[in-house]
Amino acid sequence: MKINRKVKIFLGSIAGIVFLLFLVLVVHIATAKPVEVDNATIQISRIDFKEPFDSLKSKEIHRNLKSINGVKNIKIVPEKGVVVYFHDNRIANSEQVFAQLSAKGNYQAKRFVISDELASKKVCPAMNTNSFSYKFSRRIQRIFN
Repeated sequence: MKINRKVKIFLGSIAGIVFLLFLVLVVHIATAKPVEVDNATIQISRIDFKEPFDSLKSKEIHRNLKSINGVKNIKIVPEKGVVVYFHDNRIANSEQVFAQLSAKGNYQAKRFVISDELASKKVCPAMNTNSFSYKFSRRIQRIFN
């Protein structure tokens, strides 16, 4: 009989903890406000290089991009041959940045342009809108907002 009572207490405790964590999740989703971007003119762009490059070429690309007016932050992934950067689209758009970078060095690269389907999505393109977590979060937000 003692074992049976201990099992009930254990299962009741686990159920209570799960309920409390679920409650915290719902409150967090309900009170989370959408992020308001102060920098509405900041855009992220990507350049794909034909082949990976070494650290010297990486530094050269970084230096050349940094010298272009409007480019704010640069992230280089040399193993994949990808450069991601933020730029102010009031000063220069991604085509202008790519053209200026190409003029500064002889690079075998192309601008990454997303498809119209991805551009028309209302949420992050990497997010699965059919997933349980997305649908659950949307329902909770609609209840409280």
